Amino acid sequence: MKKKQDLPFGLWPSPVSAWITSHRLRINDIQWDGSGKRLLIHEGRGDRGVVVDCPLDDARRDLTEENNVRGGVGYGGGEFSVQGEWAVFCDKNGRLYKTSLTESGLTPLTPAFGKTASPAISPDGKRVIFVFSDDQTDLLGLVDAEGLEWPIKLAEGADFYMQPTWHPDSKRLAWIEWRHPNMPWDGALLKLARLDDDQRRIVDEQTIAGDIHQPVSQPLFSPDGRWLSYIASNGQWEDLVLYDLQSGFRLVLYHGVDRMCSEPAWVQGAHSYGWSFSSQKIYSILNAHGQAELWEIPLDGNARQLDTTPYTWLSQLSVAPHNDQLAFIASAPEIPERAVYSNGQKMVIVARSENENLDQAFFSKPEELSWKAKDGRQVFGWFYPPCHPLYTHEGRPPCIVYIHGGPTSTSLMAHNPQRTYFTSRGYAWFELNYRGSAGYGRDYMEALYGHWGEADTEDAGDAAAFLKKSGLTDPDRLAILGGSAGGYLVLNALIRFPGLYRAAVCNYGVSNLFSLAMDTHKFEAHYTDRLVGTLPEASALYQAWSPVFHADRIKDPIAIFQGSDDRVVPPSQSEEIVTALRRLGVPYMYQVYEGEGHGFRKNETLNDYYQQVERFLKQHLLFSPKMD
Repeated sequence: MKKKQDLPFGLWPSPVSAWITSHRLRINDIQWDGSGKRLLIHEGRGDRGVVVDCPLDDARRDLTEENNVRGGVGYGGGEFSVQGEWAVFCDKNGRLYKTSLTESGLTPLTPAFGKTASPAISPDGKRVIFVFSDDQTDLLGLVDAEGLEWPIKLAEGADFYMQPTWHPDSKRLAWIEWRHPNMPWDGALLKLARLDDDQRRIVDEQTIAGDIHQPVSQPLFSPDGRWLSYIASNGQWEDLVLYDLQSGFRLVLYHGVDRMCSEPAWVQGAHSYGWSFSSQKIYSILNAHGQAELWEIPLDGNARQLDTTPYTWLSQLSVAPHNDQLAFIASAPEIPERAVYSNGQKMVIVARSENENLDQAFFSKPEELSWKAKDGRQVFGWFYPPCHPLYTHEGRPPCIVYIHGGPTSTSLMAHNPQRTYFTSRGYAWFELNYRGSAGYGRDYMEALYGHWGEADTEDAGDAAAFLKKSGLTDPDRLAILGGSAGGYLVLNALIRFPGLYRAAVCNYGVSNLFSLAMDTHKFEAHYTDRLVGTLPEASALYQAWSPVFHADRIKDPIAIFQGSDDRVVPPSQSEEIVTALRRLGVPYMYQVYEGEGHGFRKNETLNDYYQQVERFLKQHLLFSPKMD
């Protein structure tokens, strides 16, 4: 084995270039067609979405060409669905289109108005139900599958709708709905209804499960039409529940303990479980503290875990219609995202998000770290040391503390190209799952309610202190990086712990809670009611936890990146903090990317972003003198 060369941390030459990292594909969804002989995959290519047809015995092809296949409701998702030999997809322009899997041509089903998501074709192929929003009113729409009639309003009155699904008889349907101030993981309703004889109006609507305090999600009818299944909170964790449509009997098929059956529903179109074609068992992905497990759960008991080696994270499970072949998106820290299917004997790769030419020796292996917060809760995170087969250095490496967004999200045991970009250059990387993160039980997720900007910031301070004492990192070379709610935490950490982090990167971060509550998009319009409190009663907390009002305490260099078209955290949030930094003389850089929204998609944007962040960290973390 060739002896490693000695070179300072952060300066290791890496084959993981900014161009390569920025030009990877995003694999967002995977579904079987009606024959079980092909898979449809939704890929993100820059700022464009494409549905790809992947026959199991033939070459793949783009099913959509000039269209930009993007679900537009809330944070997106739910871009397409398949029924038999037909697919229906959402275009960014707001239209629904129908296309054949075997013939060319598109049929527009709806006008280019508003935004659509989660289309579902009825089993008889005659109608399509979908989620519609014009940013003020959300509803369920219904349109004929030939696009000959004007779409109609099928269900309205709730603030939000999600996951509509058809019964095999094409006469009944189910969906999820909820109202402000809840988010879907706070409390939601599962609705069951029947269409009238004209198939244009809902009758016999009833609430099957859920309330303002109990979240439910992902309704599915069994192929034989007997059961309606769904995921429901059982307090701390989640159950997989069956509802007998004839008798009303309920069966808890899987009772979750230390496992979640789903992730928080930030986007439309999630499917973490599916029925077998025989209706005698369910396959489900379970989230065990950020690691995925795949389970086979028969209706008569005797559940068993299936081997998914070498993957540690799975999503978007789809079960074939005529056998028990399973398809899903899979990854691991050392394996970029892949579209995969399992035929019971082996797992077959259908699509890759990267070319995977990089040697495995460049991928860092994680170690889970934890400590107790002041309230006694255990706080968690994943530590990734620097990793390169050709370079090493004595001493302790600089470390980037990565803060996920949400805040109801999680850093998972999954591939992260940004992580590999930096660990292959000689940085350590620590992913903090602060209090408020999902996957560790409901109490842990709700620990931020009424404490956003307080408990999470405290965890960021404790993370730095833990890393300094651990011997894993250079105690004088810590940086902090996060976006959205993670960017909000970055700003608060600089304010509360000046000098603790030597440099910071804030991507589209929240700086003013008052203006966020007034200006953000509809989906999160009342999220701060839970996280902070209602206005005007909680005005003092909004003032105390808004970084812009305490920016005079920021002393450490910071890079701020913002999308010009961000509707979630508008550019004014970054501009306010930049104005304060400029006035105070704090070292900063500010980059606005034109045409980008909440999260950067364009290849050229990401290419520039990685280079700018690396340059900023070299200047302010690697090359700046150590503090006394």
